[in-house]
Amino acid sequence: MRRERVRRIDEVVDRAVESDRIVGAAVLVAAQGVVEYARSVGFADREVGVRVSRDTVFRLASLTKPIVAAVALALMEHGSFDLDCAVTRFLPDFRPRLAGSAEPEITVRHLLTHTAGLSYPADEPADPYMLAGISNGLDQPGLSMADNVRAIAEAPLYYAPGSAWRYSVATDVLGAVIEVAYGGTLAEAVSELVTEPLGLHDTAFWVADPTRLAVPYANAGDRPVRMSEPRLVGDFVLSPARVFDTSSFQSGGAGMVGTAGDFLTFLEVLRSGGAPILTADSIALASRNHVGTLRENESPGCGFGLFSEVVTDPRVAGMPVSPGTLHWGGVWGNYWLVDPGTGTTLVSLTNTTPEGCLGAFPGDLRAALYAD
Repeated sequence: MRRERVRRIDEVVDRAVESDRIVGAAVLVAAQGVVEYARSVGFADREVGVRVSRDTVFRLASLTKPIVAAVALALMEHGSFDLDCAVTRFLPDFRPRLAGSAEPEITVRHLLTHTAGLSYPADEPADPYMLAGISNGLDQPGLSMADNVRAIAEAPLYYAPGSAWRYSVATDVLGAVIEVAYGGTLAEAVSELVTEPLGLHDTAFWVADPTRLAVPYANAGDRPVRMSEPRLVGDFVLSPARVFDTSSFQSGGAGMVGTAGDFLTFLEVLRSGGAPILTADSIALASRNHVGTLRENESPGCGFGLFSEVVTDPRVAGMPVSPGTLHWGGVWGNYWLVDPGTGTTLVSLTNTTPEGCLGAFPGDLRAALYAD
């Protein structure tokens, strides 16, 4: 990486920490599989004085989704199901209805692409998901997978499957499908099919060493505050204690923890063709846009694949990336990017929400990375 580019990324990272927008962060950039930038800055625990290191474990939130999608693809390669299998084949009682009482078929493809008609709970008094007590995978310690999926099935669909796009608890339902198809827990499937083959020893639904887990902070006022239990961030209720409660359901959409190095290793597998966990054909299938123009109003120039958002037209999207770039974030404060055109992979894990995911920080990193 050119010295000027390193300097620009350093400036973005340092400015975010020094201005109290980010408490702590681990940022990695690789080019064609070679790590060219690695920074661990700020505090994993500001009040105790523990600094972020290369071994700091972060809550991954929606960075869990592409890992679980990879598990689903591996099971497809094994013949367990295909994209157009009905969810009821594995979850016979999962039959949410439209407002007019119609009971449309929901497929695995709908779950992976967030076109199933499901949603996330919203912080609104009349929101049916809030009224039903549905978890977003980030809250309600101790809630079981069966109880959450049952509540999702009883809530009304927002639209006919396949007719619109809405970010949702669909990957949590996919986790329940995987458990039936695999014949074990979601954690066991993730371990056997993804994390163990790749040597991702710090990536799991639990924390092996709690002293390495970064304390979560929320942006508030002049500086981030140590997150309370629970904490409302936008429409998301976050429970820092959830990850310590082993009775909590293994959320396929948001439940995992891991290190920046582990997640970079996983992303490099997506960038380089899938081995040793997936075939190149599966990677190609998952990396293309599966939703047509359903997201053009919400995110112009972008579609959605089986792993994440797909940038279909960088000019329209206003991003300095290559067509086909995959990227997404995690509400605990994370962001990632895989650019197949330049061979670039970026991982940014922070312990500060929403800045690390929905604030200026991801875009600033992207701009510095692609600056001439």
